[in-house]
Amino acid sequence: MNIKITSRKFRAKETLKEFINKEVKSLEKFHDGILGVDVVLSYIHEKDSIKTAEISVKITGKILNVSEDSVEFSKSVSIALDKLKRQLIKEKSKRISK
Repeated sequence: MNIKITSRKFRAKETLKEFINKEVKSLEKFHDGILGVDVVLSYIHEKDSIKTAEISVKITGKILNVSEDSVEFSKSVSIALDKLKRQLIKEKSKRISK
């Protein structure tokens, strides 16, 4: 699985990148057809320090997109990954039922 992390208008710390890699790799147990994951980190409002994480997961035949805003990047990523886990479970159950 390819994991691509992009940070807009700032440089992400290695600890944040390691956290994202570890969390994204945990998605493999929910769906076995994951081809690649793109994570984009950015600020919505620099004054308010609202941080957003956009995650795109490419599975066979589909692309799942999730975006989440929070005060911290790690919190945004965690909430977005929880949403993706639910979507991946739903997609896998649809594929199995067919």
